[in-house]
Amino acid sequence: MAKPLFHDGLTVHTQSHDYPIVITEKMATEKNSMAKQVAPYISGRQVLIVTNDTVAPLYLNALAEELAEQFTVKVCVLPDGEQYKNQTSINQIYDALMAAHFNRDVTLIALGGGVVGDMTGFAAASFMRGVSFIQIPTTLLSQVDSSVGGKTGINHAQGKNMIGAFWQPQMVLADMSTLKTLPARELSAGLAEVIKYALIMDEAFLTWLENNLPAMMALDLAILGDAVKRCCQYKADIVAQDERESGVRALLNFGHTFGHVIETHQGYGNWLHGEAVAAGMVQAAELSQKMGWLTAEEVARVKRVLTLANLPITPPSIEVQTALDLMGHDKKVKHGQIRLILLKSLGKAVLTNDFDAKLLTDVLSPPRA
Repeated sequence: MAKPLFHDGLTVHTQSHDYPIVITEKMATEKNSMAKQVAPYISGRQVLIVTNDTVAPLYLNALAEELAEQFTVKVCVLPDGEQYKNQTSINQIYDALMAAHFNRDVTLIALGGGVVGDMTGFAAASFMRGVSFIQIPTTLLSQVDSSVGGKTGINHAQGKNMIGAFWQPQMVLADMSTLKTLPARELSAGLAEVIKYALIMDEAFLTWLENNLPAMMALDLAILGDAVKRCCQYKADIVAQDERESGVRALLNFGHTFGHVIETHQGYGNWLHGEAVAAGMVQAAELSQKMGWLTAEEVARVKRVLTLANLPITPPSIEVQTALDLMGHDKKVKHGQIRLILLKSLGKAVLTNDFDAKLLTDVLSPPRA
C-alpha cells in the first residue's frame, strides 16, 4: 500500500520557464484549498476561470469565491464534451475576456479535464498574443498527460488537435480528491494513458500496474497519486528534452495515430479519447508483432492489462482507405509519409516510417464476419 501523498510534487523544465506540478489529496481542508495553492502563481489581479457544466457545480464556487478575496474573478462555463472542443468554445472564452475588459495581466485557470485544459491553454496562448494560465486537471487522463507539457488546441472536423499552440502553464495542481467524482468510464479512459507510459518507457511499471490496477479502479487515492506522479515524471523528463515534439516527445503519442482515426471517424465524444487510444495501442502492438518486435504473448499481455482497466481492445469497423486518409492528416506525417510509434519491446518505443504498408493494411482491415 502506498503511503498517503498529502502533498507531493515535481518540476517541469522547459525553454520558456520551469513550473511545478503539485500532487495532493487534501482539497477539502482549508490549508490546502485549490485557491490557496494556485494563488501564488497568479500574475496580475485578473482571473478568468474556465470550466464546463459538469465540473462547475462541484468545484467552481469554492475556487471562485476564495480567489475573489484577492483578485477580480470572472468565469466561463462551457458545455462538456469532446464535440465542443472547437472554435465556437474558444470564442466563448475570448468573449468572456473581452466583456470583462481583461488585459495581458490576466491569468486563465483551466478547471476540468483535458478538453477544458487544451482549450484554455490555447485561448491563453492566443489572447493578446499570450497570457498566463494555470491547470487544475480534474480527470485522471488530464492529470497524467494533457495538463503537462504545454500542448494546447482544438479539433477540426477532419482531424483531432489540428489547431493549437505550445504554451506552458505557470503550474499544475493535480488533486486526487477530484477523482472521487469521476465516472468509472472516465477513470478507465485515464488509465489508458497511464498504461501507455508503461508500454513505451518502463516494463517494471507495467508489472506494477498489473498488480495495482484493481486498487486504482477502487479509487485508492494514494495508489492513484503514486501513478500520477510516476507518469508526470516520465512526461516532465521527455518535455525537458523535447518541448515542441521534434523528436523523442513524439513517443508519447503511442496508440494515438490509430486512436485519432477512431475518434474522428466515430464522431468526437462517442469514443472517449482514452478508449480510442486503448484500441489504438492494441493495433500498434499488433503491427509491432508483425514487424517481428513483439511476441504473441506480449501482445496478449497488452490486451490483458487494458481489459483489466475496462478498456476496449477492438477498434470499430473502419474501411482501410478511410483510415489511411485520416492518418494522412496526423501531425506526425512527414514528407507525405505516415510515421508510427511502435514497440521494439515492452517498455521501449520507436518512431518509424520504415514498415511494410501491407502490414499496416492488415492491421487496419476490419475483421471478417
